[in-house]
Amino acid sequence: MNSHDERTDKKISEIKLEFMSAKITGIPALLERYQSDERSGVINICRQYQSKLTEYKNELKRIDGMKSIERKYKDCTYICGIDEVGRGPFAGPVIAGAVILPKDCNILYINDSKKLTEKKREELYDQILEHAISYGIGSIPPNRIDEINILQATFEAMKQAVNNLNIKPDILLTDAVTIPNLSVRQVSIIKGDAKSYSIAAASILAKVTRDRLMVAYDKVFPGYGFADNKGYGSKQHINAIKRLGPTPIHRMSFIKNYIS
Repeated sequence: MNSHDERTDKKISEIKLEFMSAKITGIPALLERYQSDERSGVINICRQYQSKLTEYKNELKRIDGMKSIERKYKDCTYICGIDEVGRGPFAGPVIAGAVILPKDCNILYINDSKKLTEKKREELYDQILEHAISYGIGSIPPNRIDEINILQATFEAMKQAVNNLNIKPDILLTDAVTIPNLSVRQVSIIKGDAKSYSIAAASILAKVTRDRLMVAYDKVFPGYGFADNKGYGSKQHINAIKRLGPTPIHRMSFIKNYIS
């Protein structure tokens, strides 16, 4: 019996299982093994996994492109990305994430947190924490935002995040800001959360942290839809402020037009 016969002896369901069980790096060998099988079921499986392989290669290329900024500063041992989330909401804190990833880190699908689904952000959050050399979170509450304004509060959150790292970074990559009174060298990158691997990772940490917090606040302060709107000024949220009044987590300077 030649090897071709052995292949066609295999049930299509068995071949499918072989592909499903294989690591992505093992797919090329399977495609080669089954490319001459003429059964339509096998042809479909090969086609499906060929497109998965193409997607994987494209993603590797995209990630490699995002790391070009980090490569520019490869002489630095610890490169830290930093980003914030929550400048615009009417309620809840402004939160910053800072993260130092290993240079050979290859977590796929890291991107600006706004471009990812909630499910994807949650998955990536766990992977980032697992791989990070160090990470820090900074959080500034609404009353402090009212006191010093949102920009200053954002800077405070970022400083806090950097200070909460257990390793001092050699360089800080920021998303279009320069944080005052920080002794670390900074590089400000326009649209950094979409261009830099480290900043994108930091944006995911900040976003997931803040979203989880707002979901928890929804139970403490029901009626405002915090689990859905995350404190942003949706129509439902504005109507709730007018109807129920503000909560202790509202930024009074943001909602003055909606309270009598």
